[in-house]
Amino acid sequence: MKKGRYPVYVKFPGKLLIVGFGSIGQGVLPLILRHIGIDRKNISIITADNSGKAIAKKEGIPFKIEPLLQDNYQTVLDRHIGKGDFLLNLSVDVSSVDLMAYCKEKDILYLDTVVEPWLGGYTDPKLSITDRSNYGLRETLLAAKRKFGKGPTAVSTHGANPGIVSHFLKRALIQIAKDTKFKHKKPVSREDWAKLMKDLGVKAVHVAEYDSQKSNKPKKIGQFENTWSVPGFHSEGILQPSEMGWGTHEKHFPKNGHRHKGGCDASIYLDQPGARTLVRTWTPEHGHFLGRAVTHNESVSIADYYTVKKGKKAVYRPTVHYAYRCCDVAILSIEECFGRNSVLQNEWRILMDDIVSGMDELGVLLMGHKKNAYWYGSQLTMEETRGLAPYQNATGLQVTVGVLGGMIWAIENPREGIVEADEMDYERVMEIIEPYLGTMKGAYTDWTPLEGRTSTFEQDVDKSDPWQFKNILFS
Repeated sequence: MKKGRYPVYVKFPGKLLIVGFGSIGQGVLPLILRHIGIDRKNISIITADNSGKAIAKKEGIPFKIEPLLQDNYQTVLDRHIGKGDFLLNLSVDVSSVDLMAYCKEKDILYLDTVVEPWLGGYTDPKLSITDRSNYGLRETLLAAKRKFGKGPTAVSTHGANPGIVSHFLKRALIQIAKDTKFKHKKPVSREDWAKLMKDLGVKAVHVAEYDSQKSNKPKKIGQFENTWSVPGFHSEGILQPSEMGWGTHEKHFPKNGHRHKGGCDASIYLDQPGARTLVRTWTPEHGHFLGRAVTHNESVSIADYYTVKKGKKAVYRPTVHYAYRCCDVAILSIEECFGRNSVLQNEWRILMDDIVSGMDELGVLLMGHKKNAYWYGSQLTMEETRGLAPYQNATGLQVTVGVLGGMIWAIENPREGIVEADEMDYERVMEIIEPYLGTMKGAYTDWTPLEGRTSTFEQDVDKSDPWQFKNILFS
């Protein structure tokens, strides 16, 4: 995409309120100004701290410190937006479902990148593990979806992952079908997509990500460093349990695993945080490595979306989870945080201009089909990122284009009610985001989690099916 020749995909005459202006808000702002026809005078930012204030000033966008709280959010929002406007929620500690309910009542479009609770929702001792899990938070979303029905579009959890990885997955399924010469009708409905995945024989899906970005500064002791939100990663990696969609092919239930009571029953959780749950996975650039099974909404939503049922019984469902190898300084930061009894460090830093090399390799690894395993996704280097968009690193750009694509889809489809990424037109979203994703690569591999499993210690494996979670789990 040549500088100065950016397509305007859609015009939006209303106001846009950005709630929260951390690294993702700062990165998505110039993309919105490039690709959505909106008057700068109609954009405003409210947030909880000074993060991004200089960038807002540089871009000429009003910026105000005005935190949204459980007892003031409606009053605050009333001052900024009304019917026909757009609320872009990029905050933490603000209830996504409550903001969706507000937007439903006021006829306002909405998008977020995570189903977030109010402050304390991840740590309140009165709440059950289900209540503070992504499964439980998604169930509150689904209840709102059923209650609200059609109305102003509210796009839920549409960044990189959750978000664009759901579109990568559909592309991957179509490619596997083509390469295995599997004849099928073009999938249209949820049932069509689930049947295609089942018929192709996919047993497990990893959102397999390797972040190799490196800074020219060594990690500072007492500081949590990352390539994206520090409090966001702390919440999902350390405060919440490890979660995964649970496949019908699984023969062994984890000893510390639990099912949730009620809801869609598409996933389980472990009695341990995701940042302590190591799993074997694979990407084209790095081969096989250990990732962390950090809880994410897409682990639940993808497993749910691709479930095939006979009556009320699930006869097919893939095992789905994140397998995240974060950047080096983030790994050190996690270890340091665990040493502090999981209390987050007081100092935070997002790697940005100091990054000297590396890429974020983010994709979906589909395992168990006729060609064994197939990875499809984005390989985006920091060098490419700097030439594509300002104010962000490679990890951030993969998220911000997801936000951009979701916003444009919502404006083009304004009466869909609450939707998840799996329900959207993946081809339209990919058309918007692909120019910003570096190399889009698909690669087959003969790797399985049983490869090279020699050890001086006894290992509990089941060779009858390599794609069972017990074989993928590193223990």
